[in-house]
Amino acid sequence: MKVLVINGPNLNFLGIREPEVYGLKTLKELNEEIEILGRRLEIEVDFYQSNHEGQIIDKIQQSYNVIDYLIINPGALTHYGIGMRDAILSTGIKTIEVHLSNVYSREEFRHKSVISDIAIGKITGFGSESYKMALHYLNSLKK
Repeated sequence: MKVLVINGPNLNFLGIREPEVYGLKTLKELNEEIEILGRRLEIEVDFYQSNHEGQIIDKIQQSYNVIDYLIINPGALTHYGIGMRDAILSTGIKTIEVHLSNVYSREEFRHKSVISDIAIGKITGFGSESYKMALHYLNSLKK
């Protein structure tokens, strides 16, 4: 099983940006934890991060017929990334939406996601465990 993890805008600043919300773990540390779990579960995991919607769209399109699943934390694109949504729909890649913070306990604008209705699931509020929960779910599909 091949899985692509995409992190959107500002997630490259994990560990620096609002540590009271997102924690002190860097994106590199987060990716290392996910990679270790992926190896243990025999899931091939690749990573991509961009602050630009067009680059994320390009990566999703390049992943067509290459990966089995997408785990995505769209960051701010969650609320307005229609192009990203269309790329997911166009490729048909089964997608799990993840968020580090509980978006529903934050500002009202964060409650709306343009991809939740096309994702197979959404995990929010468990910090880095959100990504790991997604991997464990995908592992359960192999059985």
